[in-house]
Amino acid sequence: MAFPIKVCVVCSEEFELKPDKPGFANRCPACSETDAATPTTHGRAGGAQHENAKEANEARRQAMRELLYRKDS
Repeated sequence: MAFPIKVCVVCSEEFELKPDKPGFANRCPACSETDAATPTTHGRAGGAQHENAKEANEARRQAMRELLYRKDS
């Protein structure tokens, strides 16, 4: 059984789309490897960033409270 021939969107070369190929279906194995080699860093927020977010959220809540529950005089 022949595998379907696809064209890579990155390098425009033809490749066979095999069932267990890692990466995207529209990228050749060479381009998929370079994409997988770059690690994505989604670390946890540090203490200072957490405090800044906490303060910003509190300010948003206070502003919404003032807008929703203010008395029109």
